[in-house]
Amino acid sequence: MDIIRPQKIKRVSPAAAPKGGTPVAPVGWPDMGCGLIPKERYISPAFMQAEWDRMWTRVWLLGGRECDIPEPGDFIATEIGRESVLLVRQQDGAIKAFHNVCLHRGNRLADIGLGTADGGFRCSYHGWQYDLDGRLRHMPDPDSFPQGRPCAGIKALPCDIWGSFVWFSLDPDAVPLRDYLGVIPAHLDPYHFERMVQTRDITVEWDCNWKTAVDAFNESYHVQATHPQLLWYLDDLNVQIDCYDQHSRYLVPFGCISQRRPYPPEIPLPIKVMMREAGMDPAAYQGDRTRIREAIQRFKRAHGAEQGKDYSALNDDQLTDDYNYLIFPNVTFNTHADDLMLFRHRPHPSDPDKMLFDIWTFELPSLEDREKYRDRPRPRPRHRHYRGGEKSLGLVIDQDGGNLPQVQRGMHSAGFSGLWLGEQEARLRHFHQVLMDYIDGRRP
Repeated sequence: MDIIRPQKIKRVSPAAAPKGGTPVAPVGWPDMGCGLIPKERYISPAFMQAEWDRMWTRVWLLGGRECDIPEPGDFIATEIGRESVLLVRQQDGAIKAFHNVCLHRGNRLADIGLGTADGGFRCSYHGWQYDLDGRLRHMPDPDSFPQGRPCAGIKALPCDIWGSFVWFSLDPDAVPLRDYLGVIPAHLDPYHFERMVQTRDITVEWDCNWKTAVDAFNESYHVQATHPQLLWYLDDLNVQIDCYDQHSRYLVPFGCISQRRPYPPEIPLPIKVMMREAGMDPAAYQGDRTRIREAIQRFKRAHGAEQGKDYSALNDDQLTDDYNYLIFPNVTFNTHADDLMLFRHRPHPSDPDKMLFDIWTFELPSLEDREKYRDRPRPRPRHRHYRGGEKSLGLVIDQDGGNLPQVQRGMHSAGFSGLWLGEQEARLRHFHQVLMDYIDGRRP
């Protein structure tokens, strides 16, 4: 390790964590060997097709936020690869999922995004009509179809809600969502995502495979080279990595300085910003500068209620640190006490060298915001769609976005055989183990 200043990070003990809170005991990772990860998994059209046939069509996928479709007829139209899916609020308040396609000639029933179907869906091509529950209500000139109706309605898909989000599966025989998520609800429910409001909704087209992007947010090893400014804000070496059945996490201490850096004479600016966001005055801080992380935790614990924030379900480390979870295969949760940065990594329909990267950010509303929107709906951020590099997404994501197309191009080189992973990249190896379990038929 390139350590110039060893430091020990104080972590909350399992005994000190809130009852029913996020489990903190380390579980590590299984013996996964240290073999090369073949580059073909990132660049091969044949492997991309195998992913679709054996993995994407069997897993649970994130569709959108439940609060975006509050009334009957409200819907989310989303895409995953070549498929488009409708998530529709029903008259009884339930949400159902359907393929977004007319049974007549294959026209999509709704454009991608949010919308409201007033009483049902009408195909813009020939006027076939469907009820909110997917049943075929009307086809013009039915007597001109001697074969009769194609079927009762649009094919329904498994659909469920967790964490204030709507999930669906392309597998009609999918296991229940809670079974699929495994430990995730117990780990992340204490954050109460339903209390958070959305602040950004962005899709970026990146010239890389979807897994190339998953990898970038699945390890902290790249921070020292790609994000050197973050070394004055977090400890990229004191990282707890835990791999579960399909999913994984790492816990990164924030509010401290990397062991790769000498301790400066003054509090680094990024940590000052973190202190101010918590309500502290960095200029008035007289404590040990190597214990600022713990001071921020104590301050937020003492003053959270007066700021309108309930931290009672969170442990002290969660008041500062990044609890980063990967829900297999393609959802990254960067969870914090006051906010959530969620990434959804979606494959291109046909090109293994392209992907769609969704950025959804959420935060706990301030007391001022709660008062402002007490009697009127809070406006939702408008969805924005960009090409990679077209617009800044913030320094950190811009830095990652600058790497990824180069990584993807490099994988096509005859001089590169595959990924040579170290222990700091254990989550990547675990991800590939789960992926290949699907591809090779080892997942029931």
